[in-house]
Amino acid sequence: MKKSLLVLLLIIVGAVQMGCNNGELIYDDPDVKLFVKQLKAGTYQTKSPQGYVEVPLFTEEHIPELLNYVEDLTIIPSFPMPPISSYFGEKIRLGESLLWIIESIRLGHPASLGCKMVYANADNYEGIYFLSDEEVLEVAQLYKNWWEFRSFPKTRWSVAPCYDDPLCRSGYRWW
Repeated sequence: MKKSLLVLLLIIVGAVQMGCNNGELIYDDPDVKLFVKQLKAGTYQTKSPQGYVEVPLFTEEHIPELLNYVEDLTIIPSFPMPPISSYFGEKIRLGESLLWIIESIRLGHPASLGCKMVYANADNYEGIYFLSDEEVLEVAQLYKNWWEFRSFPKTRWSVAPCYDDPLCRSGYRWW
């Protein structure tokens, strides 16, 4: 009897654990780890108050955790762009899309109409101007350096024209 009660208790605890791990992402109070997990699985469906499936309301407080994933070049099935977006392409890298979120937080509005980066001198937005995996990793490092550099106070004696622009002089820009 004790053995079957113990087994039943273990089953209940396991079910509760699995339910907690597959939780629903809250739009106003997102969890980065859960968001990344859902993007990789292609199951992200959290809607904004306007009823669109959009990126949840990440804030500057989320940037350090988002930076943990920017070097992940996993191709994700889809990415929730703003309703006005014009990007419906393929090969969306997880890390590049998270960099787009960080840039959007930095700017206070969507960084671009697509979660892809291009060369700064690109004539248009054809795929030939999109960054390679190595270049995305280079940009990931630029954003990590930018975030770390921001922890040092800027004074009136600071000479840093690119203080708050991770892409300054990089040769890359958001699409």
